[in-house]
Amino acid sequence: MAHPLVPVPTPETQPYWDGVAAGELRLPRCQDCATAYFPPSPICPNCTSRAIEWFTASGDASLYSYVLHQRPAKLWNADGPMSVALIALAEGPMVLSTVIGCPQTPESLVLDMPLRATFTPFEEIKVLAFVPAEARS
Repeated sequence: MAHPLVPVPTPETQPYWDGVAAGELRLPRCQDCATAYFPPSPICPNCTSRAIEWFTASGDASLYSYVLHQRPAKLWNADGPMSVALIALAEGPMVLSTVIGCPQTPESLVLDMPLRATFTPFEEIKVLAFVPAEARS
């Protein structure tokens, strides 16, 4: 049986997951109003256009908000505190993810800190996560 937290790509999200597999953060963008957005949808949430294209985002971001789960659900296979973070992408959209590569403490997770997208293994796939910008290798 598949792990219950492993996402299942749909036709609307397949380009995003293809990007994840390639180590790229791909986002949809409206060709009419130039709005980049997330989550993927065949209709622009800003102007309702169906003229959508996919592009590779920079991966630059900042920490907008977060909570720390002191005892994450066993399904996540994480021992200690784990951040669930709202990340502001440089291109405009916000994504819900996690910050890794630093202590999971309020002292380390500073609002507006610069972050970079990374992809971390989870079960049989990779998922989007973020690291402090200076920690990216």
